Amino acid sequence: MLFNTYAFGVFFTIVLVLYNSSLSWNKKKAVLVIASYLFYAAWNPPFVALIWISTVVDWFASKKIFSSRTVFHKRLYLTLTIATNLGLLGFFKYGNFLLENFTAMLETVGIAYSPPALDIVLPVGISFFTFQTLSYSLDIYRGQLKPWPKFLDFALFVTFFPQLVAGPIVRARKFLFQCETERKSTLAGLGWGCSLIALGLFQKSVVADGLLAPVVDRIYSGKGIPTFDAAWIGTLAFSGQIFCDFAGYSTCAIGIAACLGFRLPTNFRFPYAAIGFSDFWQRWHISLSSWLRDYLYIPLGGNRHGWQRTIASIMTTMLIGGLWHGASWSFVIWGGLHGLYLVIERGLRHYLGAMFASKNRALMWAMSVLTFLAVTVAWVFFRAQNFDQAFDFIGAMSGLAAIEGTIVPSRRDLIISLTTMAGICFLHWIFREHSIEDIVGLLPKWVLVAGLAAMIFSILTMSGSDRAFIYFQF
Repeated sequence: MLFNTYAFGVFFTIVLVLYNSSLSWNKKKAVLVIASYLFYAAWNPPFVALIWISTVVDWFASKKIFSSRTVFHKRLYLTLTIATNLGLLGFFKYGNFLLENFTAMLETVGIAYSPPALDIVLPVGISFFTFQTLSYSLDIYRGQLKPWPKFLDFALFVTFFPQLVAGPIVRARKFLFQCETERKSTLAGLGWGCSLIALGLFQKSVVADGLLAPVVDRIYSGKGIPTFDAAWIGTLAFSGQIFCDFAGYSTCAIGIAACLGFRLPTNFRFPYAAIGFSDFWQRWHISLSSWLRDYLYIPLGGNRHGWQRTIASIMTTMLIGGLWHGASWSFVIWGGLHGLYLVIERGLRHYLGAMFASKNRALMWAMSVLTFLAVTVAWVFFRAQNFDQAFDFIGAMSGLAAIEGTIVPSRRDLIISLTTMAGICFLHWIFREHSIEDIVGLLPKWVLVAGLAAMIFSILTMSGSDRAFIYFQF
């Protein structure tokens, strides 16, 4: 069920009516759990069983982790929950990928092997709810959290439908305490939540789907080699599309939760105004980057054991982060590029620390532009259909294409891509130090009302199909 459909509007209206009835708080939470299962079942009902398995295993294994008196038994139950969650994720998301690579490896040594096709269907959002439930068990193992006493609350934490399939990835210690006392749909909360939903749908339906996606599709789906300007225009458009698509989902999720009286963490903070790559990852997909930092980078050693160990920790974390996004070597390359960016930046900061500490505005602008361009180049591997196309685009963007390009952008594509991205980057830069709440407080009310009305009008009048959110595939 997509946020940008009338079906979801009807579904959410029914949920709101039941949630604001005279039911007890426990019954209201039960309504949200059932609604979350129905929301997920709208894609493929049998896969609800995967959420049940994760919920039950993590609930009981975490209790055993906490109550066990020996390190051996604690690790045994932690292994159970990790094996269950990552086992499900590995089979459904990486089964085909592993089989294909195993077959290719055998072919390189002269062994012909034709395995039966697995045809595994990827459950939507499995990467998100797997990482979310794992954080609960890991926090209990590390002594940062005690087992929650109410199973209903834990089930709601795992399945909460606004962020179930595409985040933000919520930590148990940030969500479960909200279940202790009744959350209510206040007028202020409904007004703020609906405004965020409108903003998120505008980002998704109007900017990502209506303006930028057609440009990206025309260039990346074209036959042949792109020209220099086509490669840059298509990739810049994708930079805007993936941001508005994913940030739009997160904004909708936060708004829907606000309508119900719950608070979800911010997932994006104007990332295209980042000054450096570490700053970028503190602004882009914040819930994932912080998860990788806390549960992977720091346990691997972080920056506590010398330069070589730090490099290894960064690269391992970013390579796994790339693979988390999809079962393809192109995602691994994308993660590896960001790992390389972070390593180079760390080295430069070490040797040119005074310059990086400078508040020189021209230097900050230059670093921000360089960061954006490098991030944009990496997006090629995220969007390209295969390695051949990715390297064709990289070659064209660098001006080193081996043959003359045949994919030429239209004047319309040029105008849409450049003006839209210029607008996004401008807004990111001027608001880079502010939250959405800050911005609302800074702007006059008439500007906010006019802007909201314009967004709603654009959403209702923008023609085009309802595209699934890009991150649903992860």
